[in-house]
Amino acid sequence: MFALAIHGGAGALPRMQYTHGREQAYRQGLALALSAGQRVLAGDGCALDAVEAAVTVLEDDALFNAAHGAVLTLDGTVELDAAIMDGERLRAGAVASVRYVRNPVQLARRVLEDGRHVFLVGDGAERFAEDAGMTHVTNGYFITPYRLQQLAALKTHSHSVAALDEPPFGTVGAVARDRAGRLAAATSTGGTAGKLAGRVGDSPVIGAGTYADNESCAVSTTGHGEWFLRTVQAYDIAARMRYGGATLAEAVGASIEQRLPRLGASGGLIAIDHRGEIVMRYNTPAMFRASVRSGEAASIHID
Repeated sequence: MFALAIHGGAGALPRMQYTHGREQAYRQGLALALSAGQRVLAGDGCALDAVEAAVTVLEDDALFNAAHGAVLTLDGTVELDAAIMDGERLRAGAVASVRYVRNPVQLARRVLEDGRHVFLVGDGAERFAEDAGMTHVTNGYFITPYRLQQLAALKTHSHSVAALDEPPFGTVGAVARDRAGRLAAATSTGGTAGKLAGRVGDSPVIGAGTYADNESCAVSTTGHGEWFLRTVQAYDIAARMRYGGATLAEAVGASIEQRLPRLGASGGLIAIDHRGEIVMRYNTPAMFRASVRSGEAASIHID
């Protein structure tokens, strides 16, 4: 039995801008990403390949805040973060402040496979990508007119972030269980709109935004990155299961519905356990998400 879940961010839905056409575009983007991961799993591929494939599709879709279409820093550039983790052997790869690699999740996978390090940042990550023969693009490739408009509005304080970003926390991610029982997780993001150059959130930090362990669960988060870092959110779910004996649903509920709200933190997460149970929770008005299990129809939700 295989199972897969993906997310495209959590936050508020600005209904004044949220047309039927835009809703369908988001649904299609989620469906394409889910299908990419599902094809890997249905062909007896590994969970690690599945999450990489799903997140790559979301990175290439300008509607989501990852790679092409990501939010801009206060300086008007794009800085990208991503992580991927294998729950079988606890191998992990992560990159941050990447500016010229087309698909950061693929670079994170290369870091994982190389094995010398877990986390590369900035120029070092770019050199590693170049040595690995990965596709480089200009920083302008990632920038869209919508994100330029968003940054201009933020600088003039003429609109709130929530009114311009759909959703405000547009990180993307995937978690999977393959037929061999292996778990994996991947997360990719452009961060927060108008962030200071060099800011890194929870997404690429193993244990905060991304975590996978075959003995507990795989998790990818989206939300208020600073708080997810402080609470080591992804690992917190796994620890509640492994050491506290909680079910996946209980562990996720305790974090998303109790602990984070008490701290004033907003966001959500997707998680999957060794049995293929999928839990997707959020304490924001909406979270873009989709899931599928072998023998079942795909499920896609944007609210």
